[in-house]
This record gives sequence, structure tokens and C-alpha cells, in this order.
Amino acid sequence: MALFALRRLVLAVPLLIGITFISFLVIQLAPGGPFDYLQGEDLTDPTLIKRLNAEYGLDQPVHVQYWRWLTRIARLDFGRSFQPDARPVLSKIGDRLPITLFINLIQMFIIVALAIPVGVASATRQYSLFDKVTTVFVFIGFATPDFWLALLLMILFGVQLDWLPISGLRSLNYEYLGFWQKQWDLLSHLVLPVFVVVFGGLAGLSRYMRQSMLEVIRQDYVQTARAKGLPEPVVIGKHALRNALLPVVTILGLSLPGLIGGSVIIETIFAIPGMGQLMVQSVFSRDYPVIMGNLVIVATLTLLANLFADLAYGLVDPRIRFAGRRRRR
Repeated sequence: MALFALRRLVLAVPLLIGITFISFLVIQLAPGGPFDYLQGEDLTDPTLIKRLNAEYGLDQPVHVQYWRWLTRIARLDFGRSFQPDARPVLSKIGDRLPITLFINLIQMFIIVALAIPVGVASATRQYSLFDKVTTVFVFIGFATPDFWLALLLMILFGVQLDWLPISGLRSLNYEYLGFWQKQWDLLSHLVLPVFVVVFGGLAGLSRYMRQSMLEVIRQDYVQTARAKGLPEPVVIGKHALRNALLPVVTILGLSLPGLIGGSVIIETIFAIPGMGQLMVQSVFSRDYPVIMGNLVIVATLTLLANLFADLAYGLVDPRIRFAGRRRRR
């Protein structure tokens, strides 16, 4: 298992380089430049803009710019932002990344904790009222755009009912609140964005779990376990569930990048100061170092998520862990 993980990590390096090269090329093909948004007579002077491009190396060919950027990345130097503050890119990302990871971990935990039991219950009670209700829920979840649902919830719970805040992670008077009031303030700010993501994610993952469980419980070994007189909870929980989780682990690993990418929409709508909001602001201002820094972080997290999904196979199905050992024998 350790050798497998090491091999995957080594192969991830050229894949990451390929991702960054394509991303760098696409960014360079986009119209406009990082200094086109500057205002004022002096800052819109073509001579000044030309001098700024030369100072930051933007007048060089694309392959030269990419090689210089790649050599800096190898030293973990992501450069400085093109914004007037000229902050280091890692500093900007370091302020936003924990927020995005924290929210995504909460969302993923809720989705998995609810989707697996809902999918198992729907499969073991096929065509029951519960199964029909969850089927309708799945169709609604798939058909509802996140941004549309977010706007509806903001209007209902934030504007009309005034129950929940609709932007940011903290209230203006957060520093003056007590300990438990601060926890409630943070929780109330997370309710709407987390619910929007969980609503769509739960619909999809629970349906995958249901279909996988339906295929497993029809296998001969499950029927044999029932014929031996084992209780139904033992048959489902011990013999069927672990094998039914294999396709779900795959879907879960592939859905993690979607959650990180979906943060762009959710964080922009709810004004959450995370990676998604930073990415949108950087794209609008053509802040190339911050854009590439975001892409490297997201691509790395995506590759690691896929690696963890592969390693989780060995925990769910022990046969995978010993497959290579049997072949060597």
C-alpha cells in the first residue's frame, strides 16, 4: 500500500505540471492585462503600462514566462500579487484556504453521514413510500441550480424572515460577543451556504448509494447469508454494505474537486472570504500570480483527494490490499 501511494505521488508531479501549463496558456490567451483596470491619467499612460509589463516580465513570450514561474514554484515562491498591496501570493492564499477547507469538510461530512443511510434504506425498502419520497428529492436536487436556491434562501430567511445572516462569516459586533454567542454567530452564517451545497450533493450521492446497494443485495453470497439465518442488520451491515461502498468511494473522490470548484459560486454569492471569492476577484483584476497560485493549490488538493479515494479502497475491500502480493507469489 505504501509503495502504491508513493508511485501515485510520483506520477502526480508530471500531471500537475501539465495542468499548470494548460492553465497558464489559457490565462495568457484571455483578453486584457493586469494593468488595464488601473484608473487615472498617469496609470493609463501606454508608456507606463509598457514599463510595468517589462518590470513584471509580461512582455516575454509565454514559454519564457511559464518557465520562470515554474522555477519559482519549485522553490515554493508563488510571487507577489499585482494588486497595489503587492502581498505575497502564499500570504493571500493562507488567509483564505483554511476557510474554504473548513466549509468543504463540513459539507462533505454532512453529505456522507446522510447519503449512506438514506441510500441503504431506499435500497432495502425498494418501491416503498420512503423510496418514492427520496426519489422525488433526488430529482429536485439535481434540477435545482445552486445559485438560484441560494438567492431564494437569502430572500426568504435573510430578508423577509430576518432569521439568518446572508453574507460573510461574522457579524459586525463579533468581537464584542461572548464565547457561546460567537459560536452561534458563526453557525448562523454557515447554515445557508452549507445547506445549498448539501442539498445537491446529498441528492446525487444517496442515489449512487442506493443503486450500488441494490446490485450487491442481489448477489449470491448475500442470499446465502440470509439462508443461513443471519439477522437482516448483519446481512446488510456486514456482508453487503462494505462492497456497496466501493463505487461510492470512487464517486466521493471525484466529487471533492466539484465541491472546491463550487466554492467559487457559493463564496461569491454569500460574500465568504475564501478561495473561491479570491479566485473571482483575481480573475477580474487579471492578477496572474494569485490565479496560478489558486490553480496549483486546487489541482494539488484534487490529486490528493483522488489518491485518498484509491487508498480508501484498501480499507473498504481488503482484497485490494493483497492483490499485488498474490500476483508476486
